[in-house]
Amino acid sequence: MNVERYLRLAGGIAIVVSLLLSEYVSEKWIYFTYFVGLNLIQSAFTDWCPFKSILKLMDVKECN
Repeated sequence: MNVERYLRLAGGIAIVVSLLLSEYVSEKWIYFTYFVGLNLIQSAFTDWCPFKSILKLMDVKECN
């Protein structure tokens, strides 16, 4: 795993943990944040990120 994947993994875990500890967030926001957190975690292991795919379709170039 490279640095980018570790950052995605850490970000995903931080989002999921913060939601588990939160009781004062609206239900729709919780579902959205769980989706984002789980997406970050899976992208750390599979190197597939939906947002990155959307940006590629829009011809956005990657930074080198």
